[in-house]
Amino acid sequence: MKSRFTPLLAGLVLAVSSLTVQADEVQVAVAANFTAPMQKIAAEFEKDTGHKALLVFGATGKLYAQIKNGAPFQVFLAADDKTPAKLEAEGDTVPGSRFTYAIGTLVLWSAKPGFVDEQGEVLKKGQFKHLAMTNPKTAPYGAAAVTTLTKLGLFDALQSKFVTGENVSQTYQFVMTGNAELGFIALSQVMTDGQLSGGSTWIVPADLHEPIRQDAAILAKGQNQPAARALVEYLKGDKAAAIIKSYGYAL
Repeated sequence: MKSRFTPLLAGLVLAVSSLTVQADEVQVAVAANFTAPMQKIAAEFEKDTGHKALLVFGATGKLYAQIKNGAPFQVFLAADDKTPAKLEAEGDTVPGSRFTYAIGTLVLWSAKPGFVDEQGEVLKKGQFKHLAMTNPKTAPYGAAAVTTLTKLGLFDALQSKFVTGENVSQTYQFVMTGNAELGFIALSQVMTDGQLSGGSTWIVPADLHEPIRQDAAILAKGQNQPAARALVEYLKGDKAAAIIKSYGYAL
């Protein structure tokens, strides 16, 4: 009996070994606003391909600095289109790999139901102590917030109330914990499966700031990494698109 099943067992071992060899890891730098959807995408990516995506989240500007300083990232998902284009011009990406994976939406949000009205008039009333936003020098959502307030003619009046987060995740925490009554964050942080998750929200009209086009690219360190190319292709697929849309992004 033992000799009879040996070939079968040997075949199974070879099959498992083959999968192990083909599976790989890819190190990915991800803009903080895309944390929740990317965690879901990474889980599905691993189930479907066997490749594992190792994710690091942060402000786009800080991730750029890390890439320039030699961080081992192989794929970059930014919160804008300018930073990946800059890396491309500097020769730090694989030519032709850059593409827009999502278009973000800026929102003004409060953890308190009814505090933020649907027209954003709460900003003009100014009846709050702190307004959170992300550092506009390193995070596109912060820059969009500054542009919005400037176009509304409220920047100077509200500047003394600003509380600045290092990235949009920290900004969300300021508001969630009550350290700021309201703040500008990404719609994806308060939306799941197409539904707002609580609090009160003003979706900032797109004409109040530049489009938040979020680009991805394979970095130079990922040029010869099959898992890097596989992840980029996966991001363009239907399953990833459905997840991205469920968090309020456009494609």
